[in-house]
Amino acid sequence: MGIEPENIQSLNFPKKSRLNSKKLIDTVFLKGKSIFIYPFSIKYLSSTDVEGHQVLVSVSKKKFKRAVDRNLVKRRVKEAYRLNRLQFLSFKKENQSLLIAYIYIAKEIHDYRFIESKLIESLKRLNSKPINLQ
Repeated sequence: MGIEPENIQSLNFPKKSRLNSKKLIDTVFLKGKSIFIYPFSIKYLSSTDVEGHQVLVSVSKKKFKRAVDRNLVKRRVKEAYRLNRLQFLSFKKENQSLLIAYIYIAKEIHDYRFIESKLIESLKRLNSKPINLQ
């Protein structure tokens, strides 16, 4: 009872799905809209410059001094996104994609189930928002 081979590609989190361009990150934070769903502050922007949705996960060094803790939170958020993105972000209107930045703002490390439920809630909200080009 494993995952079918054709579905394995859809569950990965390739490099092209990661928001790592300094120029695009600056654009998201300057021109993007934001929503708040604890434990995330989410910045997003629709774009025609990129192919597919791109995601950035940020955890504050000020709140989590140890890199081990920051990496644990980032791994949990990325895994929750990887497993649930296809259910909600399946739209592509007029060749538009979303650039999404998840900023983890909680002061404690939450368990995976809590993070996943809040991430699913955020994906539902992003999916219901109309996409307007800036």
